[in-house]
Amino acid sequence: MRIVPETIGNRPRAAVIGGGVAGLSAALALRDRGVEVVLIERDSRLGGVVRTDHVDGFLLESGPDSILSYKPSGVAMIDRLGLCASLVETRPGGGGTFILHNGELVPLPEGMTMLVPTQYKAIATTPLLSPVGKLRMLLDVAVPARRDEADESVGSFVRRRLGSQVFDHLAEPLVSGIFSGDADQLSVLSTMPRLRQVELEQGGIIRGAIAQRRAAAPGPSPSARLTPFVSLAGGLGQLIDAMSEALGETDVRLNDAVVGLSSVDGGYRLDLSSGETLAVDGVVLATPAPASADLLATLASELADELRKIPYGSSVSISLGYPAGALPVNAGRGFVVPRAEGKAIRAVTWSSEKFEGRAPAGQSLLRVVIGRPGESWWRDAPDDYVVLRVRAELREILGIDAEPTLARVYRWVDAMPQYVVGHAARLLRIDWLAKAIPGVVVTGSALRGVGIPDNISAGKDAAERLADRIIASHGARI
Repeated sequence: MRIVPETIGNRPRAAVIGGGVAGLSAALALRDRGVEVVLIERDSRLGGVVRTDHVDGFLLESGPDSILSYKPSGVAMIDRLGLCASLVETRPGGGGTFILHNGELVPLPEGMTMLVPTQYKAIATTPLLSPVGKLRMLLDVAVPARRDEADESVGSFVRRRLGSQVFDHLAEPLVSGIFSGDADQLSVLSTMPRLRQVELEQGGIIRGAIAQRRAAAPGPSPSARLTPFVSLAGGLGQLIDAMSEALGETDVRLNDAVVGLSSVDGGYRLDLSSGETLAVDGVVLATPAPASADLLATLASELADELRKIPYGSSVSISLGYPAGALPVNAGRGFVVPRAEGKAIRAVTWSSEKFEGRAPAGQSLLRVVIGRPGESWWRDAPDDYVVLRVRAELREILGIDAEPTLARVYRWVDAMPQYVVGHAARLLRIDWLAKAIPGVVVTGSALRGVGIPDNISAGKDAAERLADRIIASHGARI
């Protein structure tokens, strides 16, 4: 067994466990503070669920395919890494998003804000809601705000304020697409806190949505603003590669795992699966909640118990390439499928219509997402069967009979943390219990924010908190 010394050159040393977006962000921020970093990732690659494959001229995203530009940390990281020239926005035109309704694709009503259409014409003409459903939605202005502080599910909130039809035909498929979860279990406080805030401040969602649209500042011309969703010319894997390169000579351990974490001599000892032992001043845990819980089982058992209570969901993405003429026209950039439609498909994106450079000349690329809460048929099903089932539903919905020129299946099993009702209270307990181990900071998508910008922010925040502590304590020991 080889024990690596605690410091080199009298610098504090920290371990970042987990090489996803949050872990990479934490490692970069620690380096910025002058902390020596060792980054440990059990997989053979960095990036976590962010992965880009280049196959026969197609650019395939196995996990997330875009970054929300209005959350500044994502674009700020792109700028820091010198990738602005590679930034790609969604292509102009191409139509909007559709919702499958009674087997037909129906346009998402214009002016959607906070899950409701705010343009009267859109409300009046959409077939997604019956006359009764439209009236019930408008009654939101008469429903009194709930003043207690109790959490509730997104489903409960939307039904209470806007009615069942708005939930079933609009909110449920949109929320499911964003969070890969069950809207009847997901916490409104943790996933869509703005809805609850607007209810309390404006007295209702429709009032709040209309006020928000009216109060929106004109801002710069549309050409000076980024589209809501952006990516990179080389896919989001280009971001991971650039973050990795920015680490310079940082000690990065792939195909290695931390199997033991203990407190010793004012710092921490890490036992690795390779047989090596590391001594560090502090640790950033940027692993999924179950893995973090296992490492903390002895060091902080109550904290580990809370982390284990965070549930996870699964998702499957299928990339399908087709000759360009095989796909229907005027189908927008994609569609979502309500649970009530009884389909395996949750969402479909025209990747080659969304961003440039996703398919070779004469080809189009579709990205299909399946995997609803409670479904497990796809876990052990062969890839060929998954593709056949998806193609059958695409044939039924879109009339696509052509044989795909490319098919790839990506499975993310128990990879999507679910912010269920009570998540905010659980975070308060986690933060309180973590005070017992101030040299260890837990971060990542299991706690706050599932998107790339949120994880960049979370990793940086964790690193700053740890650096403040270990730099001060290390200086006191020198």
